[in-house]
Amino acid sequence: MLELRPNCECCDKDLLPDSTEARICTYECTFCADCVDGVLKGVCPNCGGNLVARPIRPAAMLAKNPASRKRVLKAEGCAPKAA
Repeated sequence: MLELRPNCECCDKDLLPDSTEARICTYECTFCADCVDGVLKGVCPNCGGNLVARPIRPAAMLAKNPASRKRVLKAEGCAPKAA
């Protein structure tokens, strides 16, 4: 089950569980669409994988399995991972 992290790791923008702006990689690193499209160019700075739209958990399921409240922020900032 996805954690549904609450923020962008680059800019700390809030990303609600039903946000259509949230993007994730296979490790569930979480970023907003603006950072993915601009700074990161679609590449996760942590693993080098691609970033895709995060699925939205139905509201009824959120009550049973709530989204994470743990915020993750890259202290060193964001830049695409070097190849």
